[in-house]
Amino acid sequence: MNGLFPVMIGGAIGAGARHLVGQAMLARLGPGFPWWTLSINIAGSLLMGLLIGTLARGSDSGDSARLFLGVGVLGGFTTFSSFSMEFWLLFERGQTGQAMAYVLASVIGAIVACGAGLLFIRQVPA
Repeated sequence: MNGLFPVMIGGAIGAGARHLVGQAMLARLGPGFPWWTLSINIAGSLLMGLLIGTLARGSDSGDSARLFLGVGVLGGFTTFSSFSMEFWLLFERGQTGQAMAYVLASVIGAIVACGAGLLFIRQVPA
């Protein structure tokens, strides 16, 4: 139960940040393609790579930081549940090519971004 509070607080912060970023991008780019979810998933994955790379160095507050930032903030910020729903919306509208491009860009972009975060943090002296 000790880890529940930091996860809950972090999740609220992450969800609030996701909402604000989503609203800002929707206002700028319109509803034609879910750019907000794509960018949030890639940015969240990059941040996760940076966090995990940093925590792997043996930080004293590793478990607390992992729970608050990784599980809470980034768990609340990334939106793969929204991603799944938006895939089906595109697919059901007959936008099969866009739906497939969305899946590939989201998954490959997130994996590459996470790896980039890990590689970057490994280059920074401890």
